[in-house]
Amino acid sequence: MARLASMTGFARSEGRADGLVWAWELRSVNGRGLDLRLRLPPGFDAIEPALRPIAGEALRRGNVSAALAVKRETEPVLAPDPAALQQALDLALALAARIPGAPPPRAESLLALPGVLRPAAADNSAPSAAVLAALRAGFAQALDGLLAARVSEGARLADIVTTLLGEIAALHGAAAIEAADQPAQQRARLQDAIAALLGETPALPEERIAQEVAVLAARSDVREELDRLASHIAAAHALLAEGGAIGRRFDFLVQEFNREANTLCSKSASAALTTTGLKLKATIEQLREQVQNIE
Repeated sequence: MARLASMTGFARSEGRADGLVWAWELRSVNGRGLDLRLRLPPGFDAIEPALRPIAGEALRRGNVSAALAVKRETEPVLAPDPAALQQALDLALALAARIPGAPPPRAESLLALPGVLRPAAADNSAPSAAVLAALRAGFAQALDGLLAARVSEGARLADIVTTLLGEIAALHGAAAIEAADQPAQQRARLQDAIAALLGETPALPEERIAQEVAVLAARSDVREELDRLASHIAAAHALLAEGGAIGRRFDFLVQEFNREANTLCSKSASAALTTTGLKLKATIEQLREQVQNIE
């Protein structure tokens, strides 16, 4: 049996290669399909085409963001910018000359000014093959972690969905009992209506009343809805047992749950059955919210 997976998860991987320190962070939330968004530092765009197939093979659905952070292991060597240093020195000397007794500007103060010290040489070279290979391996490692997180969340989802299906089954049983009393309630309601209109015990023949009750009972018969709802509950359990990427099919099935619950409420002839139908709708909505997260 394939494991049930959620579309929600987080994973991180990090490492070193060729003087660089890197870290991948992957996050995923629910989505209609698979949408992978990569955030790469400047100069690392060449790795993107190799990453998308890896993600496509591992994931079926979800909005996934993958962010790469890269920095050098050692801080760059700083050197003074001659033009900026000369400008700062000229300004400092001019200001000191205007203040009687002012000491001359100190070198450390000038070097601390923004823009005076800069990296001796910027490394704009493309990442080496070793770095790109390490980043691909790191992405695959983070992807494995994301899959594990989604499977772990999927196990929790399966427990919640199973509990909700149990609640729906219990409400289905209650609705079946309450629906069995609908013909008698329809008969009593019809007799009360006739009595109210005539102001006395109805004089209509018993056969006529029985015919009217039969018509009303046919209109309020919910046995088909209850049978279909029972079938949907069984189908939901079968999907859970199947596991894997069942999210789309489960989502469609929950729509059928809703359809039967809505019809049940519209046909209800008693306050008790209506109350049960409304509880069914509320529980089915909770089920829908959970199913939205299944891959």
